[in-house]
Amino acid sequence: MKKLQSLLIGILAIILILFFGVHQLEKASGMAGADTLTIYNWGDYIDPDLLRKFEKESGYKVNYETFDSNEAMFTKIQQGGTSYDITIPSEYMIQKMMKEKMLLPIDHAKLNGLENIDARFLNLDFDPQNNFSIPYFWGTLGIIYNDKFVDEGQIQHWDDLWNPKLKDNVMLIDGAREVLGLSLNSLGYSLNSKKNQELREATDKLNKLTTNVKAIVADEIKMYMINEESAVAVTFSGEASEMLDSNEHLHYVIPSEGSNLWFDNIVIPKTAKNIKGSYEFINFMLRPENAAQNAEYIGYSTPNKVAKEVLPKAISSDEQFYPSDEVIKHLEVYEDLGPKYLGIYNDLFLEFKMYRN
Repeated sequence: MKKLQSLLIGILAIILILFFGVHQLEKASGMAGADTLTIYNWGDYIDPDLLRKFEKESGYKVNYETFDSNEAMFTKIQQGGTSYDITIPSEYMIQKMMKEKMLLPIDHAKLNGLENIDARFLNLDFDPQNNFSIPYFWGTLGIIYNDKFVDEGQIQHWDDLWNPKLKDNVMLIDGAREVLGLSLNSLGYSLNSKKNQELREATDKLNKLTTNVKAIVADEIKMYMINEESAVAVTFSGEASEMLDSNEHLHYVIPSEGSNLWFDNIVIPKTAKNIKGSYEFINFMLRPENAAQNAEYIGYSTPNKVAKEVLPKAISSDEQFYPSDEVIKHLEVYEDLGPKYLGIYNDLFLEFKMYRN
């Protein structure tokens, strides 16, 4: 009898160990459900003080993980493993995730503060009626240059990157859509082109840029430009804002012939565990004081019109980062190209990178 009791106690102990082990694993993986909110976002894309404020107000523990590309985010969510409650993709990836049925519809009845969003950033083509996403940040792709090496006003167009005087002095962002897109725009074509002849022309033109290209990098552009290790770079507006704050000789330009206008929106993945917490976070970020704090910290443009009103005038009136409607009408939003043409863009970009080596 004692042996039986000992056996039962042993089995119970193993069950308890397994239960608590799984529970701890879930917590470590951001899967603790009702007590935790797991956010998957771009690196350095929210003021850490806001996360602490949200934790204090909501009582949730925030698990915060980061990604460095829309594609990496898509793959990780598609593969499963961690159940993210919130993620913040760009517009073309939101389109793709909608097609793949990876997102939960947004229940507008649970939202507080959607009226704070500027109507220009609602009901856009990639998500009509905002059925699956809520605006977070927006911005542009442009050129940043240092007036120590380039005369002020000399850089205004994509074609200026090909100037022989910029030999080994141009840094490009490491992105197929961005680099192929700027070349397409410089030729007067759409950055969403699916015409093989236009894509071939754009690649051939890029190959002529190689003598000017110092490096093709990502976040490192910020440090290189602040430290004056290159004269010119192609970068996003929010990154440029941070660079300008750190070096008075830097200037940001949106080429008048066209460029990318991008949007990053908050979505709720279909595998989310804490739906209630997801809505609490969305509503928290819709509050003007929080959106303004985030915009001032990050440097990207807020779609929250009430938040923009409370930002310092030096920020809200700067047309480099809050361009006029006249400038915006020449900009294009990335579309989901589909797997075939996404593969073509990636292959052509790889060809360009190999050509310069």
